[in-house]
Amino acid sequence: MTNDPHAGIDELSATGPARAGLAQAGTSALAGSTPTHRSSSAGSPGGPVPSAAVLGRRSFLALSGAAVAVAVGASGALAGTGRASALPAGRAGSSSGGAVGHPGPARPAPGRPGPGRPGHGHHPAAAQRAAVAFLQSATDAYPTLNAGPRLAQSYADELGLFSTAFVYDTALAVLALLADGRRSSLATAKTLGDGLVYAQEHDPAFDDGRLRQGYNVGPYTFYDGSLQPYGFVLPDGNANIGWQFGFLGTAVGDMAWPGLALAQLYGVTRDRRYRDAAVRIGEWITTNTWSTKPLGGFSFGVDGGNTPVPNGSTEHNIDCVAFFTMLKTVTGDKKWTKAAAHARAFVDRMWSRRDGWFWTGTNDGVEINRSPVPLDPATWSWLALRERSYAGALDWAGRALATTDDAAADTSQLPDGERVSGVTFSTASLTSTAQYNGITVHPQGVWLEGTGQLATALADRHRRGDNYTSRALLEQIRHAQHALGGGQHLGGVEVSGGVVAASSLLDTGFGFGYFQVQHVGATSWFVFASTATNPMRWGGLR
Repeated sequence: MTNDPHAGIDELSATGPARAGLAQAGTSALAGSTPTHRSSSAGSPGGPVPSAAVLGRRSFLALSGAAVAVAVGASGALAGTGRASALPAGRAGSSSGGAVGHPGPARPAPGRPGPGRPGHGHHPAAAQRAAVAFLQSATDAYPTLNAGPRLAQSYADELGLFSTAFVYDTALAVLALLADGRRSSLATAKTLGDGLVYAQEHDPAFDDGRLRQGYNVGPYTFYDGSLQPYGFVLPDGNANIGWQFGFLGTAVGDMAWPGLALAQLYGVTRDRRYRDAAVRIGEWITTNTWSTKPLGGFSFGVDGGNTPVPNGSTEHNIDCVAFFTMLKTVTGDKKWTKAAAHARAFVDRMWSRRDGWFWTGTNDGVEINRSPVPLDPATWSWLALRERSYAGALDWAGRALATTDDAAADTSQLPDGERVSGVTFSTASLTSTAQYNGITVHPQGVWLEGTGQLATALADRHRRGDNYTSRALLEQIRHAQHALGGGQHLGGVEVSGGVVAASSLLDTGFGFGYFQVQHVGATSWFVFASTATNPMRWGGLR
């Protein structure tokens, strides 16, 4: 899912992926550094972004307050289209990694140990335990302030989003902890589920079932010098919405994933609070975003000022198919079958049979947006639909978005001697020359969350060769877990075991980038792949 500062401005054209990710535009704006571009081509998102520019969910969050100016110029410059070598690539080399400076250093310090626990190396069981421990650390990062329901801090402190907790990341953490299955993991999943319910029931302005895209869960001093001294719950009992960065909007994908998490949590615990909260999320989506425009489906959501955003995202609608299908299972209410069919019709219209991929979505509900082409509609469509006629999208992703990050490359941020393979975010990522905070992106950077998605989907599809490729991708993620992100912190305390968002700084083509910083979302997708589970299907976690 996607997330960024959203306070009260309309999303310009949020048709892209919606994974709760980092809205680097907002961070850069308030830290005083702006993403820049060395070149751009006509019609690409490089340079000034016109009103029809494509901005992802994270950029949507950034389009508010002080972050607006940077968000409008944050998308990557494209030099055309390109393809990377096929997966899987060779095994990574040495296991020395480096810490990432704020936010995203030019190159990690050589020889700095990565977050993998000493002696654990790449052993699958140890790597999974370390990942789960990281998710628990993200949940418990501020123990003196958050004794009750809470959310998980999304990124290590080094990113510069402080204690921001994106609801997409918390939802993934709930699902990953359920997939892990241990008693301690279930306890943490329930704590996070309680946090989602609390956020829904204690919004400072609305009582309609919505969740904001991001919340504060711990204290910090903001870039303008103002103090944010509270945990997840404010002194007046309201949830601490993330207004400092502008994370105030509500996006369909960022609602559907918490809905999936709460429904799955209900399935394990039979606690009706979780089911009822999931139903309220579903009702908010169908009441506020049901599109009657030609392409149908569900529109993007609302901005921080509660103004509807008309764009439609393929990824969001895939999320809705999975979520509404699950709501039909847990409630027996046939209205969710109708809602799932409405979302599915949009997804079907986005399929390009000739190309074997899904288009990203629509800017206006009428015309299809055909560039760039992102990864997650390919991976999530399989996990949600298991539609054989769309199964080839996984093969397209494994070929067209494959990449290998080699430390020898000029723009790589890997420590000397390292090499990591996987997939990137979109077709635009492979040719971008954008800069974030003065650092040029690496076109061969590996998006580790997406690599986990592909590994998970291939293990679920289970065709000839899929298990081999899934295991090869998993080994690459384990190596990155062991080698990268060392010396990073959550709430000021050093943490280990998390998977970094990207092997090197990469540009998504949707107005935001990913850095080499430990991330709850990337770590959760690693757990799904490691456990061979499917978070988008009822019963898929067992």
